[in-house]
Amino acid sequence: MTELSRRALLAGTAALAVAPPALASAPKAGTQVPGFYRYKVGDYELTQLSDGAATFPMPEHFITNRSKERAIQEAERLYLAPAGKITVPFSPVLINTGSKLILIDTGYGPNIGPFVGHLPANLRAAGVTPEQIDTVIISHVHPDHTNGLHNKDGSLTYPNAEIIIPDVDWAFWMDKSNAAKAKTPLTKAYFANDFKTLTDLRNAGARERVSTYAAGREVAPGITSIATPGHTPGHRSFAVASGNARIFIQSDVTNIPAFFLDHPDWHVMYDHDPMLAQATRHKFYDMAAAEKATVVGYHFPFPCVGHIEKAGSGYRLIPTAWSYAL
Repeated sequence: MTELSRRALLAGTAALAVAPPALASAPKAGTQVPGFYRYKVGDYELTQLSDGAATFPMPEHFITNRSKERAIQEAERLYLAPAGKITVPFSPVLINTGSKLILIDTGYGPNIGPFVGHLPANLRAAGVTPEQIDTVIISHVHPDHTNGLHNKDGSLTYPNAEIIIPDVDWAFWMDKSNAAKAKTPLTKAYFANDFKTLTDLRNAGARERVSTYAAGREVAPGITSIATPGHTPGHRSFAVASGNARIFIQSDVTNIPAFFLDHPDWHVMYDHDPMLAQATRHKFYDMAAAEKATVVGYHFPFPCVGHIEKAGSGYRLIPTAWSYAL
């Protein structure tokens, strides 16, 4: 057996001390990878697409029927964001039926940044160009769902797409008498933004390709709209069916699920009719839980897919396991 002498050991230690630095060092990236995730519903291929996520100080009345202190306490208990802040993700979904490419909602658009407005880039990363989209379905007329209809220069982001918008929402947000009744700064800002967005949509050359749709209608092959009012007057969710498979795209039935699924009677500041939104949440999630249905949420943690189960007086989200397999 060979024994190391003290002199040899010290010599080896000295050699290590003057060893050259590793040659494989690399600069830090400082950015996230593209955000998209694919899964199957029957013969359809769905792709969740991240438009980004916004982290901001919790507004005074983010939850309108609970104190800010109670909301921050819950956020900290659930590790939702740095103290006093919340993070809200935005995630449209692309449906490939085999013959059509259908995009549900368009994100915030390019004029807000830097952490939102990334849908077109993530769409391209997923192998699809905006020019390939056949149909854009808007779930409801709020800026984080409609402003991505336009590029920074005002041109149409999806120049070849049919664009369909909920009939009730179109009528409500385009009615100037409704705008005159708006009481809060947020609602007034919504009216100004939505009127401009929808007006610019027609002025940008899409007039002949813009239409409205009613609840209960099959808005595209295998995609049926569901009336889920409250968040906006004409808010829509969707049932997507192919073969024996079906899922629900809930749009904004709830905002951050850790708040408004666990506490379905809490009211988020963005809901137009809070009591109606509360009733809609219970009705929708009772149905989803009873069916053990897969549910997709626009503001769910990415990649936004999971199941809903009853939990006491509320509900909880069971995220679907991430998988390479489609």
